Amino acid sequence: MAGLMELPAEGGFSFDLCRRNAMLEKNGLKMPGFRKTGTTIVGLVFQDGVVLGADTRATEGPIVADKNCEKIHFMAPNIYCCGAGTAADTEAVTDMVSSQLQLHRYATSRESRVVTALTLLKTHLFNYQGHVSAALVLGGVDVTGPHLHTVYPHGSTDTLPFATMGSGSLAAMSVFESNYKEGLTRQEGIQLVADAICAGIFNDLGSGSNVDVCVITKGKTEYLRNHQEPNPRTYASSKGFSFTKGHTEVLSTKITQLKLKPEVTEGDAMEEE
Repeated sequence: MAGLMELPAEGGFSFDLCRRNAMLEKNGLKMPGFRKTGTTIVGLVFQDGVVLGADTRATEGPIVADKNCEKIHFMAPNIYCCGAGTAADTEAVTDMVSSQLQLHRYATSRESRVVTALTLLKTHLFNYQGHVSAALVLGGVDVTGPHLHTVYPHGSTDTLPFATMGSGSLAAMSVFESNYKEGLTRQEGIQLVADAICAGIFNDLGSGSNVDVCVITKGKTEYLRNHQEPNPRTYASSKGFSFTKGHTEVLSTKITQLKLKPEVTEGDAMEEE
């Protein structure tokens, strides 16, 4: 009937917003892009467990916001996770899953399994379709042995003997592909992870500062904070940095009392006997 409104066909994907975005871009509107982030995170399986590694540079565009941040996050006593991408997202998603694993251990009185953490992470990230910018390297040792996984922001995962993520991942992967072998000892695994992180530090502008390493074996976890410092500060002024008073002009000063002081008038105070 002519008076009835024509309803859209059920099912399928609507491309209305895609056409709208194309029209806006054609008219000169610049579409927002993904934020460029910088990190090198790696992991490998050795004969007794898993070694994870990360650099310590946090960037905010072209600015180094933190020279010594922590990118290896606690998930469970036997599971740790390296995070690349938006720092707030990696912190939030790992903290959330870590609390869920803690509740699961309370309920079951058993050690957390790596596959449980993996499933929780990938489900959460897939639900947000990549808008939670967290690229993760998950490693741990449970009753079934050592495990190493990568988790991409869209929720896809890989299970590998060695893995790299982040903007310095290609440089780190070149070190792994050249030197990794099965049955590495603990010291060989730590050295190979440190070399891979150093490759990212020296070949990627978004990675830098120090090398953090986490070694997970059956019943034991060792977090080697600032295991290597390949970029020591080579120059510091002997006089230090002192700014004499008056270099910065004070335009105005205002002091606001946050808590009003009670006024005591004569006759209000109780007389002592």
